[in-house]
Amino acid sequence: MLTILEFPDPRLRTRAQPVERVDDALSRLIDDMFETMYAAPGIGLAATQVDVHRRFMVIDVSEEKNAPLVFINPEILEKQGAQTYQEGCLSVPGIYADVDRADRIRVRALDRHGQPFEMWADGLLAVCIQHEMDHLDGKVFVDYLSPFKREQVRKRLAKAAKERAAAGGADADEQRRHTI
Repeated sequence: MLTILEFPDPRLRTRAQPVERVDDALSRLIDDMFETMYAAPGIGLAATQVDVHRRFMVIDVSEEKNAPLVFINPEILEKQGAQTYQEGCLSVPGIYADVDRADRIRVRALDRHGQPFEMWADGLLAVCIQHEMDHLDGKVFVDYLSPFKREQVRKRLAKAAKERAAAGGADADEQRRHTI
């Protein structure tokens, strides 16, 4: 299990660098990220969120948690339409907000074996890809909120962290919805 950085940790603002080699060490890290994401529970996790500043992410939006996707050095080639989706984030626990994103995207990346692929994604998968790619660029979904709301989120998370520490680290947060 990896430690997920939480907002406002400044390391979440680091722009990830391209992956140079797909090797066994990266494969083990990908496996660890899936294990961490599923346990959190979440549907996406960018390397930046676990303090690895390389351009890759893991995603599984399936209800059964049996459709894992790996995107190494992802690029969005095309965007179509618009949608508003209530997003959550493993780095911003317990906070949800409406975010406007493209409804349909075409993405190019390398898979976990270093093989290039392109795919179209829509709906929740498109949201998740865009959300995780924001992390790779040092952006967090609360950046889409007003400065006032962003400060409220920061204060709420600080208070929750103090309460968890006072309770001996027990996680009293509510069950998360589709936390990306």
